[in-house]
Amino acid sequence: MDNLSGNSSASAAARKRMVREQLAGLSPRVLAVMGEVPRHEFVPAEKRSWAYADRPVPIGYGQTISQPYIVAFMTTQLDPQPSDRVLEIGTGSGYQAAVLAKLVAEVFTIEIIEPLAQRARAELQRLGCHNVHLHIGDGYTGWPEAAPFDAVIVTCAPQEVPSPLLQQLADNGRIVIPVGTVPGQELMLFHKTRGRLETSATLPVRFVPMTGVIQNRGRPD
Repeated sequence: MDNLSGNSSASAAARKRMVREQLAGLSPRVLAVMGEVPRHEFVPAEKRSWAYADRPVPIGYGQTISQPYIVAFMTTQLDPQPSDRVLEIGTGSGYQAAVLAKLVAEVFTIEIIEPLAQRARAELQRLGCHNVHLHIGDGYTGWPEAAPFDAVIVTCAPQEVPSPLLQQLADNGRIVIPVGTVPGQELMLFHKTRGRLETSATLPVRFVPMTGVIQNRGRPD
């Protein structure tokens, strides 16, 4: 699939095959969008032959773009609605934000690694994702100036759910987040109703750890 760049028919066929073979049983609305968003555009040029494979792909700086099934599963769990304002922690390549951009009103995404953020911003702008707002910073603290959010999706794993993210979640909001350390991470779904949280574990996963201020919590000064 090295001929994906500049070959719209090859990339369209690869996306259709990805949806058909890897993503059966998930939200039809999410799958329709994943059949449209050019995943190969968010993968480094030397890795584009892996863009539509059922695997994560390295994007540099110790980070990856999650395998298509995980992206589709997390997005389905998030239950994005057309009027939603969604916060994403961990922009990475920008692919998840691009998928969400076609499903919701606004996406607010935070990336702690500046070169990845700059690359993702350029790609999202080039592809016309004008409802995506990107901030370079520590996702642990969320984006209080833009809160509350109807949904929050986290693509890196803290050992516990950051309290600022829960505080910035609107009533009846949802948060999808991997929690724990390898090999014991679980993808958790939280639903906020009248200030109370309902919690369920959905899937064992393996994500890169959340970095930044959370790494220093609990350490002696």
